[in-house]
Amino acid sequence: MRSFGNLVLNEWLKLSKKRTFIVAYLIMAAFVAGFAYILSAFSSEPMTAAEFADGIMVKNGLGQIMLYIVIIGTAGIMAREHSMGTVKFLLIRAQSRTKILASKYVTMLIYLLSVMVFTCVLASGLGLLIFSNGAGESSWTDVFASIGYTAIYLVIYSTLTFMFGVLTKSAGATIGIGLFAVMLESLAGMLLGKYEFIKYLVFVNTDFTMYQGGKSPVEGMTPLFSAIVLSIYFVLFLLVSFVTFKRRDIA
Repeated sequence: MRSFGNLVLNEWLKLSKKRTFIVAYLIMAAFVAGFAYILSAFSSEPMTAAEFADGIMVKNGLGQIMLYIVIIGTAGIMAREHSMGTVKFLLIRAQSRTKILASKYVTMLIYLLSVMVFTCVLASGLGLLIFSNGAGESSWTDVFASIGYTAIYLVIYSTLTFMFGVLTKSAGATIGIGLFAVMLESLAGMLLGKYEFIKYLVFVNTDFTMYQGGKSPVEGMTPLFSAIVLSIYFVLFLLVSFVTFKRRDIA
């Protein structure tokens, strides 16, 4: 377990040394501060701190921006090892391929979590500083629910992107495919909405906010149904990633 922790630490240090590492946090800070200023200066409706934080953390708030940042920031976590030829040096260590790939995946999740926590803390802090802490349409319970829903959304798409990174060995292709996959979410609803099989697609099940108010986007879909579908896809994405990496011939 200690050796795996060292692998994760090493991957995190490599990621944090990239010039673009700090850019993710600066972008999120700029968005949060910008929205806080605009809403406080120009909104005619009173807003509470919880409403502001909830609006930031929902998937349709800054959730997608966080996803784009994570995709771009971690797309090369595996692909760059191939392009630079350093993957050979990783494999000559006394560590299994499974451990090496798992350490990269865990590092990606830590990066994702750090961006989320940073954004949430900043949004909550600015919300309490600028807006009132009274009762509003959203409570802090709603904020935590939004964080949970957004985390599910980010993990699924990040895992999908991670799989493409292993399959393609190209950071550029991984970013392109990852961003296209995010676009497919809205396209799938528009183009395939009349077909029943749409409820089995991963893109349709990632947004748990669609169940708020007891609504069901497609007949037969429930939160439990979406959780099961996403769990199957999650395992499938990881299985494809690890099987491919273990069987790949590294010349």
